[in-house]
Amino acid sequence: MHSGPAGKVRLSSGALSRHYEGFVRSLRRGAPETRGTYERALREFVRWCRSDRRCRFEEGDIIRYRAYLLGERGLSPVSVSTYLTSVRRFCDYLIVHKVLRENPARRVGGGGRPARHTRHALSPEQVAALLEVVHPVDEMGLRDLAFIKLMLLCGLSEIEIVRADVGDLSLDLPCSTLRVQGKGRKEKDAVVQIPREVREVLEQYLTVRDPGPVGSPLFASAGNRTRGERMTTRGVRERVNHYLDRAGVKQGRMREITPYSLRHTAALMMAGAGASPDEIRQRMRLGSVVTAMLYVNQQEEEHPPSDAPAGRAPGQPSSKE
Repeated sequence: MHSGPAGKVRLSSGALSRHYEGFVRSLRRGAPETRGTYERALREFVRWCRSDRRCRFEEGDIIRYRAYLLGERGLSPVSVSTYLTSVRRFCDYLIVHKVLRENPARRVGGGGRPARHTRHALSPEQVAALLEVVHPVDEMGLRDLAFIKLMLLCGLSEIEIVRADVGDLSLDLPCSTLRVQGKGRKEKDAVVQIPREVREVLEQYLTVRDPGPVGSPLFASAGNRTRGERMTTRGVRERVNHYLDRAGVKQGRMREITPYSLRHTAALMMAGAGASPDEIRQRMRLGSVVTAMLYVNQQEEEHPPSDAPAGRAPGQPSSKE
């Protein structure tokens, strides 16, 4: 390793390989898919560094690497964001091992389009305001609070809410669950764990209505003319929008907040709590880890980590939700 007067760092081919292998070993306790994604993406950066010969781990070098990925490799902006995330985590690793003093990849986005979802998410203050205006004093209020918390804390979509039956719910302790059927799925092939505060609301809701047989809708209409009938996605959307308006969330540019934003918020909260991309993919029932990586990218962009992580292996959660 050679360090210049301005703090530039040049790693020899051998040193680069040793640090790459050490970084990969540090990911062994992570999910295999996440580990494989980082390993494959970072391998490209190692190859580029060896051929480029100018890399000194400065921000300009990372910008040149991004141009290489977009131009010569022809990768999509989403894929480039994933590649740059692996470099960012690798640089965090080098900071921990006192090879770098700061992360040159922190401010370099994927290019072409933001390395994040374009849909707005609720801030912690807006989440609190939303929950505050849902009054669980009757069947409708308890029902609405239950499915809003399922969307916010478990990432359920509108279609998963309306397809849920009474028989899909298990309130057994210590692990309560709900079987769900997402968009485009032919059966209820995913199981969502229910946290305590959601379980408590569901228990209260089911005590004030007649649950009916196991095939009855978990979330039923509470209106006089349609009581007991399955809610529709339109009905769920109208109820959520009603509370978003009451909470004062849908104002100004935040008018674009929609019921789906609650699911989006759930994924960002998972990323903020330290969930890995693969954990987010599994818990949000996403199609790929690349999609989950966008939430990690956005969380890091909005809440950048300190330059010197305190001992946590890159890619590993700092805490459990």
